[in-house]
Amino acid sequence: MKRLMLYVVGIMLCYSCANGQTSRTDFAVVAKPAAGEEVATFGGGCFWSMSEALSELKGVNKVISGYAGGTKVNPSYQDVCTNTTGHAEVVQVYYNPKVISYPTLAEAFFFAHDPTTLNRQGPDEGTDYRSIVFYRTPQEKTMLEQAAAKVNASKHYNGKVVTEVKPFKVFYPAEKYHQGYYKTHMDNPYIAGVSEPKVKKFENAMRPYLKDEYKK
Repeated sequence: MKRLMLYVVGIMLCYSCANGQTSRTDFAVVAKPAAGEEVATFGGGCFWSMSEALSELKGVNKVISGYAGGTKVNPSYQDVCTNTTGHAEVVQVYYNPKVISYPTLAEAFFFAHDPTTLNRQGPDEGTDYRSIVFYRTPQEKTMLEQAAAKVNASKHYNGKVVTEVKPFKVFYPAEKYHQGYYKTHMDNPYIAGVSEPKVKKFENAMRPYLKDEYKK
């Protein structure tokens, strides 16, 4: 569904690159962590809703939408949509570990999407929408596995968690128009019909951890 809605945008981007040159100025920039910040990378379907959900948590300072898990260097949205790059839509989260712990962030990730559906989130289907999370240390891997086990034991979902847990290698930021897309496109039918219900469900599940402005 989302791909159909971005078809026109894709045509425009392809036209602008018709001369064979791809401008990286159309893409966001990977930020360096500030002093005291740590970084986590999660993929759970469309990054529009995942970015919005995790940005609402206390202790989360910044979220960048992008691509990870594949082989193509500097992929575009159109590249990833082909399901030939190995990349998934992901978000890179910059957070203060003194305010929100990694286990809590991992728990939030599992509530921000359905981690039991293989290569699919709602109407979005394909490996680029798969549930995937990247660890940077052996300790993070253990915490992710524990979080997944906790979700399975809770019976919150009908199925079992199928999230890929992989070592982090590289994150490629997505195009600038994807950044903060949720808040600036609330009139988009996809946002209203697919993304917003996911975010509202997330807010109900993680209410104690939300920033004050999202507790209303």
